[in-house]
Amino acid sequence: MINVRRAAERGTANFGWLDSRHTFSFGDYYDPAHMGFGPLRVINEDRVRPGQGFGTHGHRDMEIISYVLEGALEHKDSIGTGSVIRPGEVQIMSAGTGIRHSEFNHSQAEPVHFLQIWVVPDRAGLAPRYEQKSFPAADKRARLRLVGSADGREGSVLIHQDVALFVALLDTGAQVRHALRAGRRAWLQVARGAVAMNGQDLEASDGAAIEGEPALSVSAKTDGAEILVFDLP
Repeated sequence: MINVRRAAERGTANFGWLDSRHTFSFGDYYDPAHMGFGPLRVINEDRVRPGQGFGTHGHRDMEIISYVLEGALEHKDSIGTGSVIRPGEVQIMSAGTGIRHSEFNHSQAEPVHFLQIWVVPDRAGLAPRYEQKSFPAADKRARLRLVGSADGREGSVLIHQDVALFVALLDTGAQVRHALRAGRRAWLQVARGAVAMNGQDLEASDGAAIEGEPALSVSAKTDGAEILVFDLP
C-alpha cells in the first residue's frame, strides 16, 4: 500500500523570515490523519531569509536531523557545538535529557533551504549529543547511500532508533531499488526533481508512505532528482 502526501497538501507556516511546510502535524498545524509515520515524527521543509533564524530554544527526547538543500545553516547548542551545515552534509542532534540550540541562516545575502526531520528515539533519557558528516555526491549518484542508521555503519551518522536513512542523486532514467524486510515500512521524500516510484509519479517535495510492499523501485523523470528513503520499523 502506498499513500502519497502531495507537497500542496502539507501544513504551512509563514512568519516572514521563515516559510515552512509541514508533512506532519507541527506547531499550530494539526491534522489527526498526519501525526507521523512510525517513529518518523516531523519532516519540515524550511526556507529562512538571509541573516534570520530560530533563536535559542529547547528540545528533549528527540533525534533531530538537518539536511540542507541550498545555502548554509549555522548551528550552536548548549553542549558546546558550533557548526555550519551545507549541502551534502547530514547533521543529527540527539536532544536526550535536554538541549538548547539555535539555528540561523549563515549568509547575510542568500536564503537557506533545508529539511528538518525529527525521529522519536528508541528510549528516553539519552545523553545529548551532536554529529555531522559529509557525504560526497559521487557516493550518492545513481545509488542509495546510507547516511543514517542505528549502529552508524558504513560511516553513517548514528540515530538512536531502528531506522535507516538513505539518499540518492538521480538523473533522468537512473533507477534505484530498496528491498523491505517483512514487517518493515518506508517513507520516500522527494527533495528535488521528479521520480516514479512503484507506479506512482512524485514531484519535488512530495512524500509517500509505503507499507506491505516488498521493495521500492525509484526511477528519475528529470535530471538532478534527489530522494531520501527512510527504512522504518
